[in-house]
Order: sequence, then C-alpha cells, then structure tokens
Amino acid sequence: MTRTAITRRLLGVAAVSLSLGLAACGKGEDKAPGAAPTEITFSILSAEGQASSGPLWQPLLDDMSKAIGVPVKPYFGSNYTVLVEAMRGNHTQVGWFSAKPEVEAIDRAKAEVIARTVNREGLDSYQSTLIVKKGSGITLDKVLACGKQYNFGIGDAQSTSGTLAPMTFLFNARGVVPSQCFKTVRSANHQANAFGVATGVIDVATSNSVNTIFIRRENPQLADQIEEIWVSPPIPESGIVVREDLDPALKEKIRSFFLTYGQGDGPEAERQRKVLAGLEYSRFAAADDSYLNPIREMIADQKRGDAEAKGDKAAAAAATAELQRLRSLREVQP
Repeated sequence: MTRTAITRRLLGVAAVSLSLGLAACGKGEDKAPGAAPTEITFSILSAEGQASSGPLWQPLLDDMSKAIGVPVKPYFGSNYTVLVEAMRGNHTQVGWFSAKPEVEAIDRAKAEVIARTVNREGLDSYQSTLIVKKGSGITLDKVLACGKQYNFGIGDAQSTSGTLAPMTFLFNARGVVPSQCFKTVRSANHQANAFGVATGVIDVATSNSVNTIFIRRENPQLADQIEEIWVSPPIPESGIVVREDLDPALKEKIRSFFLTYGQGDGPEAERQRKVLAGLEYSRFAAADDSYLNPIREMIADQKRGDAEAKGDKAAAAAATAELQRLRSLREVQP
C-alpha cells in the first residue's frame, strides 16, 4: 500500500470517528474561547477505548476536577487525527498527546505544552522499535534487504514512534521506501500491530518501548510471542497540552495540578504516585513547546526526503533550511 493510500484510509477513518465521537465531547461549540468553562474535556488516545484506558486515567481526572474546581471528563479517541481535530474545534480543551501529535496540535489547534511525562525509571524519553514474531528468523538485515517478502505494519500516520521515528532513523537513512520494500504495508495502532505480529498476520511492525511494557503487563502470553530487532535513539516522551485561549487563571490551575501531582510526602502523595504508576509515569515535568524541537527536526527531515523524491527543489530547499535552523538551536543549547 502506498503512503498516499495509507493517509487516505487513515483520514477516512478519522472523519467517521470524529463525526460519531464529538458528541461525546459535550457542547464544545458553546465554549467561548477565553471564557472560564464550566466543564473541561480531556482527550486521551486509546486504541481499545474507555474500557481499557478509563480505569487508568479516571482517578487522575477525578483529582484534577477537585484541584481546579471544574468537572473534567475524558474523551477517548482511536487515533491522533481525531484528537487534534477535537481540540481544534474546542470540543476538548486539555489532552495527553505523544510528541508528533503535540506539534500538530500546536500548529493547527491553538494548543500549548504545559508539561511532559517522566516514566517510572525517571526518563523523559522513550524509543521506537521494530518487532517480529519470536522464532521467526526475521532479522533487521533481512527486513532492510526488501524484496517484497514481508507484510509490514506501520503506525498511525501521526504517530511519533509508529511512523515518524522509524522513517527518520531507519528507513529514510537507508533510502528504503516501505511501499516499495514490503509485500504489503498496512497502518494500525501499536496494539493491533503487536497482535498481528504475535499471531503471524503480519511479519514485522513498528512499536515502542512503552507499548512493550503495557503488553507485558496486560497480556504476558502475547508479549512472549514478540521480539525486538531494532531500537531507535531516544525520542521525547508524551506531554500535556491545553488550548492557548483557555481562561488564564484556569490554565495556571491545570499547570500547577500536573506539576505538583504525586509530589511530596504523606498518604495523599503516595496515593497519587500509585495512580501515576498505573500509567507508567513517575511525575509530570515542566515543559514548553521547545522540548518538541527534536520532533520538528524529524518532520523537516521527512519533508526534505519527500520533496527530493518528487523533484520539488523549492520544497526541498525550504525543508533543508528549517532543518538547519532547528539544528542550530540544538547546538547552542547548554
């Protein structure tokens, strides 16, 4: 399947999901920008919906409601395109996004970063992976040899670890075009791709280190059927974003809630840390949009490669200039 076909399919699913799902967000159109809302809708990516993610997130959202003095309800979306569009339409005001969709939300949905997540080991980064069925004999060298012999599962088009990172660090770096390399290419979320690999429906797929932890915890038998054959360099962890036109006083309450959650001593702080542990986090750290610059570098690199493949010299030059600008920012940082 070509990249264009993958994108069209994903957007089609997003359009249907958005039309069906935004009713669950409440009357977003009645929430005037800048006004203090009487309710906050918090968006969460969940491939399996509220049944799987609801119990993990609800305690935190209940605590958030008490802390900010405004009811907070969740909105579960099956892909990031739906969630970005929900925030763009002010149907949601706060959300948990992985890094690339955070950039999309900033650029297209009037969002800003207020915090980033830190995992249970104290790291604020994670890694993209390539997975195969254990015992299949499929190696990274065999995958990169192409020959259209394997069925490949790539991530959501907006997924940082499922698409952007493997394209940047693995495929683009070697001049490999998945649609030309593999027998078939299909786009799905991490859970579906992992299940496809474990059951032999697909031969190789993208995943990430966080998904590995969740699968090991929730379905160890499935996890035993999977092994990693490639791991990316560290990429920025997910973050919490809010609409930039949210009531300033309420925005600061939300920021304070995340930055202090699970901190300090006493039974309440310990209870909050258990809630965070269920999400595989230890805390939320202060952050702004600049922490996403490594993602913008990857996006610029992808745009440059696409433009060069199309022979679009102007677009390639613009992407190269943006890449150089971002790299210069990184080089002057302490």
